[in-house]
Amino acid sequence: MGATSSMIHLDKLNDEYCLTLFNSIAFSDWEEDESNRFGAIGAQIVKRCKGLPLIVKTLSSLVNDKKTIVEWQDVLDSKIWELEGVEEQVFLPLLLSYYDLAPAVKRCLLYCAIFPKDHNFEKDNLIELWMSQNYLNWKQYQDKRSTGQSCFESLEMRSFFQDFIQDDLGNIIRCKMHDIVHDFVQFLTKKECMITEVVQGANQRMELPGDMVRHLTLVKVPEGPFSFPTSFHSCKNIRTLTTLDSRITTISPGSILQLKCLRTLNLSDNIINELPKEIGELIHLRYLDLSENGDLKELPDAVCDLFNLQTLVLISCGKLEKLPKAMGKLINLKHLYVWFCDQLKYLPKGIGSLKSLQALDWFPVCGHGDDVEDDEVLKLGDLGIMDQLQGRLWIDKLGNAKDASEVEKAQLGNKKHLSRLGLDFDNGNEEQRESDEEMLKALQPHQNLERLTIWDCHCTTWPLDRIKSLHNLRRVGLVDWKFCEVLPPLGKLPSLEVLDIFGMNNVKKVGVEFLGIEEEIETFSAGILFPKLKHLRFLGMMNWEEWEGVIKESSEITIMPRLSLLQIHVCRKLKGLPDFMHKITALRTLEIRMCAILEGDYEKDVGKEWAKISHIPNITIKSGKVMAYVFNLYCKQGNYW
Repeated sequence: MGATSSMIHLDKLNDEYCLTLFNSIAFSDWEEDESNRFGAIGAQIVKRCKGLPLIVKTLSSLVNDKKTIVEWQDVLDSKIWELEGVEEQVFLPLLLSYYDLAPAVKRCLLYCAIFPKDHNFEKDNLIELWMSQNYLNWKQYQDKRSTGQSCFESLEMRSFFQDFIQDDLGNIIRCKMHDIVHDFVQFLTKKECMITEVVQGANQRMELPGDMVRHLTLVKVPEGPFSFPTSFHSCKNIRTLTTLDSRITTISPGSILQLKCLRTLNLSDNIINELPKEIGELIHLRYLDLSENGDLKELPDAVCDLFNLQTLVLISCGKLEKLPKAMGKLINLKHLYVWFCDQLKYLPKGIGSLKSLQALDWFPVCGHGDDVEDDEVLKLGDLGIMDQLQGRLWIDKLGNAKDASEVEKAQLGNKKHLSRLGLDFDNGNEEQRESDEEMLKALQPHQNLERLTIWDCHCTTWPLDRIKSLHNLRRVGLVDWKFCEVLPPLGKLPSLEVLDIFGMNNVKKVGVEFLGIEEEIETFSAGILFPKLKHLRFLGMMNWEEWEGVIKESSEITIMPRLSLLQIHVCRKLKGLPDFMHKITALRTLEIRMCAILEGDYEKDVGKEWAKISHIPNITIKSGKVMAYVFNLYCKQGNYW
């Protein structure tokens, strides 16, 4: 594999702990009377684990869905335990679990060998890499991303992945492999995959297993143009080329022409300033990642000759000014990522004809003052026919839209596969207020939408009828609404779990209408308000003074019963917390930062209001600096929405 081998020191558990761990996984979701029959054979399997937690997890995950004694006995008596020639005996139970996988899932696991140890896998990116190698075609009538999700979940269930990082809604976004699992997949792919460091003086010969190599990862390629060293010339069947921790400025035409079988090319996080036109010769290429090449200003027109291309990643190419006009030729393109390409003023018209396009993360609405021909620009209304879009879409500079009728043409209500939508109005003056309100009314996302962020809107509030229709929303962010005086009745959203309200500087009072109480509080009799809300954050509410409680005591009014995290930052004028806060028994964490009045009144033990929050286990009350740009960066990197 070209990787450095080192001794792995493994901490071992005693038999009792091993058996407890094994039972907790093997019998999860089992009825107690079922699990009792398997106790003796389970103890014998645990002895095979030699006290290693990873192996306990692997074998217990393996037998979890096996419901007969015969199947468990097959695991215990498998001939794999008797295999000779395996470099590490610890690989034997991993082999047992590996051979129990479906063939396509095996291929997906082995592909992870192209990454070094301790690599952070982005789940969605990993699925697209599997897709580029044609590994996800085994379920004929299922969407390939759904098939990839199933493969990932299968590997997760078998403990091949660990160290999961989740978003606020509990979705896995990143993970790692245990070092032993990584060694295991490299052991199984030592002839097909290679990770090698390219030292200064790249023309020196390097030992490579010639035509057997299919997936090649180059580490620490030195700064400058890249060409394959002489010893690489026999690697004409490479399917994957990845660079890591490298400083490539361009790749030589000759090297590209050696890679005619290439399906996946990852040149991300280099300092590439141009690509040669020969890139168009890679007719089998399905995946091209050029993200985080900050000096790249444009792509060669030849990129549009890659008619098999499925994924094009250009995230954080900060100087990229335009995409080729002929993008419409990429008839198989499914995923186009241009997030954080700040100099990209518009997308080319041809993108609107890509019927296979499923992912478009960022859409800039071109302004009338931009120096570009009208018929070259993908307009907001062109989104109307792109009903296959899924995942997330951020519409930037929405204020540049001509009027509400153009917004209606986008037909967001037909995009049932979109789960996240971001809207940045990015207006510059108060005159846009009426226009923004009309456009916000015209925007009618599909009811399947789970996340919605609305940024820099000049509306005074959010129409109630629009809110009620979005009953599947799980996360909402309202940011920098300069003219909003009354928060919308978000307590009406039955599925809302995370709510962020930032920069609403005209809001002085958060009243009961925010909870969703429309009539007078005295006449409101019953209901659960914010029934699923877990995280609530307020930031930069400079003129917010009052957070109204519910004066009327009623056992039939329940407010935020699941709230576990409340953060209030930079709300200097806020005088107190609402009276219902002490009734929220689920609240585990309260953070108050740069809120001068609250800092004094709720100070531990001595503040006059301390008793009202003292039941909360984790309380942070601090003055000091909160850097405003932190949230902006957090949002714009895509972690927020």
